[in-house]
Amino acid sequence: MKSQMIKLSMLAAMVAGLMSVMPVHAATVLDVLTDTQDRYTGPTVEDNVALMDTDKNGFADAGEVRAFLELKHGKGYESEVLDRFEALLRGASCGTVAGASQLTN
Repeated sequence: MKSQMIKLSMLAAMVAGLMSVMPVHAATVLDVLTDTQDRYTGPTVEDNVALMDTDKNGFADAGEVRAFLELKHGKGYESEVLDRFEALLRGASCGTVAGASQLTN
């Protein structure tokens, strides 16, 4: 019985410790990216393309898109899709291009 009380005390202390580091109200991404009238205030497509366009030539090529996405999400992010995208833009073989044309989720 005494060991169960000790275990319960330890568990209660652990829970209290966890609760002290957890925020009371964690805002969702949507909360952060909307204003008081629920209008989206986050980055636009144009903003993201401008960030991707590292050589400042007015558009983001496949390599710049890959670098941007990997910077945001980690190395290798969606590499299969991005490999097919780059192959399509390079004018790869018909088999590769046929696969690359299916760049949907």
